[in-house]
Amino acid sequence: MTGRTIVVTGAESGIGAACATAFGAAGDRVAVLYFADHAAAEVTIAAVRSAGGEAMAVQAHVDDEASVDAAFAAVERAWGPADVLVNSAGVNMTGVAVREMTLDHWRRMIDTDLTGAFLVSRRFLAGRGQAVADAAIIHISSIHAYAVRAGGADYCAAKGGLSNLVETVAIEEARRGIRVNSIEPGMILTPMNARAQQDDAYRRTLEANIPLGRAGKAEEVADLAVFLASDRARYITGARIVIDGGLSLMQALGA
Repeated sequence: MTGRTIVVTGAESGIGAACATAFGAAGDRVAVLYFADHAAAEVTIAAVRSAGGEAMAVQAHVDDEASVDAAFAAVERAWGPADVLVNSAGVNMTGVAVREMTLDHWRRMIDTDLTGAFLVSRRFLAGRGQAVADAAIIHISSIHAYAVRAGGADYCAAKGGLSNLVETVAIEEARRGIRVNSIEPGMILTPMNARAQQDDAYRRTLEANIPLGRAGKAEEVADLAVFLASDRARYITGARIVIDGGLSLMQALGA
């Protein structure tokens, strides 16, 4: 399981950074794809190397076809075709209701969280050609792919579409040995949940809704990603795996 080439998008922070580090600990080569913050990407690279892996930083805008192609080409020149793609790049919901949402706002979310997932998946597959060998695509989605929230129409639509993308590609690529799955986190303490990280009282009000009584850690999501990319998960494809402490089970309370 060691010595693979791993591409992680959105790897400069949060779940992406945790995934990159976890694959480094497995002895893999990790391409740290980042949007704009090169300094943050360098922190992730240091963590990967400290954990025991190799690392390189590559800038990529996942919503831009040319940028995605250039990023994967750089990885392939250095290490050859990627064995595993972990797509963690994305933007969070902002609470804007549909009646107030601009088209640009809608497009920004769809372009990043859904079209970006399509572009990186397609380029990963193109890099592998027609080879039949074990490989894995893992998309970081959300419980909001099915548990919708007011103010999240753009985000929920993007994640719902991602679910169908994952299942479709899983069918298309199974004969080539490429497994495609998504991870659907609930409340995870990352920069996307900055207020919960910084405000203990606020965090506790949210954690009261979680059966296990706490928010999750990015490292717990990363552990699941490493498992899904391993031989131990070789019979899992097209799956949407929830990791939320039971939060999504609570949506019908008060009915």
